[in-house]
Amino acid sequence: MIVPIQGNVAYQITMDPTVWIFDDRKIILEEAFTNNQKKDEVDEAKLAAERWENAIGRTAKPPVNKSLTKHERENILKYSYLMPINDFLDYAEIKSGSNKVTLDTDNGDVTMTVEQLYNSYLLFAIDGKPLKEDGPVHLLFKDGTNKDKPIKGVKKIIIN
Repeated sequence: MIVPIQGNVAYQITMDPTVWIFDDRKIILEEAFTNNQKKDEVDEAKLAAERWENAIGRTAKPPVNKSLTKHERENILKYSYLMPINDFLDYAEIKSGSNKVTLDTDNGDVTMTVEQLYNSYLLFAIDGKPLKEDGPVHLLFKDGTNKDKPIKGVKKIIIN
């Protein structure tokens, strides 16, 4: 149930989607594609600020979720969740000159640009449960163009 980011990166990292349910960065699927334009503007400004902080030498740590209340634990099991992939790509530090990405999936390789990958979400839970049959993650574009037909069964992300 892990997804490595490999290839032309400074740091090969391994993502574990099974723990993202407790991560503050997760987004509810049903809310991800509503008011997307306004949200993207805010996200882009936030991402630019975070990249600047990383560039000047401050180390970024992933947010840690506070203890969950009973109500929050019950709500986790009601929703499907996405994780923006931006932070993971930033941590891996894609090397300059890289512009293609290969997704190793159950149905063969899928090729896209690094920009398309940056503008993507990873679906990792449906009704609060990990994707087991066609997982560990599905890739959806932030603009919602493949919302009804996500790229399923993503096992590995290779930066070319």
